[in-house]
Amino acid sequence: MHVPDGFINAPVSLAAGVVAAAAVGVCLRGARQELSAASPPTGPGGNERLAPLAGLVAAFVFAAQMLNFPVAGGTSGHLLGGTLAAILVGPCTAVLCLAVVLLVQSLLFADGGLTALGVNVLIMGVITVLVGYGVFRALLAVLPRGRRAVSVATFVAALVSVPAAAAAFTLLYAVGGTTDIPVGTVLGAMVGVHVLIGTGEALITMLTVGAVLAVRPDLVHGARGLRGPLTLRGDSGDETRAETEDGGNGNGNGHGGHGNGGGHGNGHGGADGAGDETGHSTGDGGGHRAGDRARGKTRGETGDGTGDETGHGGGGPASAPAPVPVPVTGRSRTAPSSRRVLLGGLAVALVLAGGVSYYASASPDGLEKVAADHGMDTRAKEHAADGSPLADYGIGAIANARLSGGLAGVIGVGATAAVGAAVLYPVVRRRRHRPGPVRTRVRSRERVRSDRDRGNNRGSGSRVRSRRAARRTRLPEQGA
Repeated sequence: MHVPDGFINAPVSLAAGVVAAAAVGVCLRGARQELSAASPPTGPGGNERLAPLAGLVAAFVFAAQMLNFPVAGGTSGHLLGGTLAAILVGPCTAVLCLAVVLLVQSLLFADGGLTALGVNVLIMGVITVLVGYGVFRALLAVLPRGRRAVSVATFVAALVSVPAAAAAFTLLYAVGGTTDIPVGTVLGAMVGVHVLIGTGEALITMLTVGAVLAVRPDLVHGARGLRGPLTLRGDSGDETRAETEDGGNGNGNGHGGHGNGGGHGNGHGGADGAGDETGHSTGDGGGHRAGDRARGKTRGETGDGTGDETGHGGGGPASAPAPVPVPVTGRSRTAPSSRRVLLGGLAVALVLAGGVSYYASASPDGLEKVAADHGMDTRAKEHAADGSPLADYGIGAIANARLSGGLAGVIGVGATAAVGAAVLYPVVRRRRHRPGPVRTRVRSRERVRSDRDRGNNRGSGSRVRSRRAARRTRLPEQGA
């Protein structure tokens, strides 16, 4: 849906550019908060490590947009990527990623007009992100919480975002179109074909988000805040879900440390030890417990051994502790590091752009097909960068089409990742040095010892000076 030069007149293109620039400016501030809240700094340059991940999302969207897939009627479509980027890195960061992608495509590959750059950023960057992420959050609010809900919401949001972008283009065309085509005809043709393209976008987006959820769910911005039951993992690798009940009867299994006497009453597992214990309580909570007990300490996530327990409550209040909410998006011990995710994602983007793109459909995309069928392209202008070495996603000096397109795709992925990281790194860096509330400084032992030594030296020096002054005052008195 890259709008070329000449489809929209200059005043409307300029106005769209102003709106797009304002949206990018607002998103710069929002992206600073999103990336800083994504992961607290854990060492030198902690938050700055998130900037390459956002650059990777931009590079992946660039690579995926090279893969045109066929739809009905000799038309092809490609990923827009607004919903995908918003779910992975947040809506504000997604707008910046899409703006970087569209800028690289327009300047290096002559894809999307230079005068229509603001139109493309507004339609493909801002509109798809706002609509897609808005639908995604609305569905998560009503669906049962879990990864399945994330997948369903992702599919529907991506599906809706594509025809919404087509409708936004129709609105701009109605205001500033350079050809006299009925708006109803343009709207019906654009929305109709882009519903089909949106189905492909929904599948790609759902599969990509699902893959990241399976590997590093904590990196998915849209899945943060989901809660699930506590999961206890033992040394042997077994797991049990700790649940609590409100009533008096219950039984449960616990995993814990070493010794005897494991388990919490009312169906809550998780105490240390292995053994059996039965208890009976009546009245106000007094009662009798019998069984083998051993010393140990409760461990929340790891342990060894199992314990069974049954309990019966009379009239007293329930003694089971409240359930502990644990994010389902936490990183497990076996999850790959951010560096591995970064390198793996970059390798996937390079393979898609450098190899798989050769098999992409050569049919015109949805906008090109509608424009050709209804005469919207009669006043289209040639791109100012048509003579660039990478125009039309190929290197003109290389005759081999496979090699030419592959190298151009690899160059595009590298350029997009580099520009995206360069744009987002100062955003995160500025957030890190932003003045905030005064915090207590924790000094190292070496620094404390050094400060103490300096204080002792200063103290000894002052005592020597005091003694010398006292001696000078006593000498004149003795002489008198």
